[in-house]
Amino acid sequence: MEQLVEENLQTVRREMELACRDSGRRIEDVKLLLATKTVPLEKLHSAMQAGETLFGENKAQELRYKFPLMQQHKQAEWHFIGHLQTNKVKDVVKYVTLIHSVDRLKLGQALHHHLMKENKTMDILLQINTSYEESKFGASPETAIELAEQLSQFDTLNMKGLMTIGKLNATNEETRHCFRLLKDIQAQIKKKNIPHVEMDVLSMGMSGDFKVAIEEGATIIRVGTSVFGQRYLPDSYYWNENMRGND
Repeated sequence: MEQLVEENLQTVRREMELACRDSGRRIEDVKLLLATKTVPLEKLHSAMQAGETLFGENKAQELRYKFPLMQQHKQAEWHFIGHLQTNKVKDVVKYVTLIHSVDRLKLGQALHHHLMKENKTMDILLQINTSYEESKFGASPETAIELAEQLSQFDTLNMKGLMTIGKLNATNEETRHCFRLLKDIQAQIKKKNIPHVEMDVLSMGMSGDFKVAIEEGATIIRVGTSVFGQRYLPDSYYWNENMRGND
């Protein structure tokens, strides 16, 4: 198992280097985040033994389970990359350094109130639904600037950039359109010069489309199946419209 994970990592790293070279970018400017949803601990240990340090979880309960068991790897950094319900905020902020999926004012308020009590701050990204798919979470592109302005009032939240999920089961060009739209939104928000808002991070691209994402300016790519193998649960487990209204 350890050898397979290491070989897969080498392949992904080579593809990242080629995508950076072809698009005139530096490999140092793109971070590889390993998406750990449903991945067993043995595979995570293998990735860490191969030198990986950045991991992202989709579910609060999985994060809560895995984090203490991975504490032997002191260099590991955890991000939260899934839909976050307001009643799970306290279960997430204690473990992660960046939340990729802030997509509504109510969640920002819940984060702010909890962080104030803890006397902490949190780095966040705004999740934007650039494909307009109803099955996905994320603010609409049309409301992104307004949401950034609303969340900027909370001094516990450090807005670092944007996140999106490319159109599922799409052609490269359809996916590229999603990533270009996110880049355009980034430029629009930068132009507004909103106080306390940074726009340096673009989290976009997964196993099937990370090369396109790098070509379009991704600074973080979220890769799981290309390294750890196929998941045993469907995508609907991770972003299901039936979860809407739970918070």
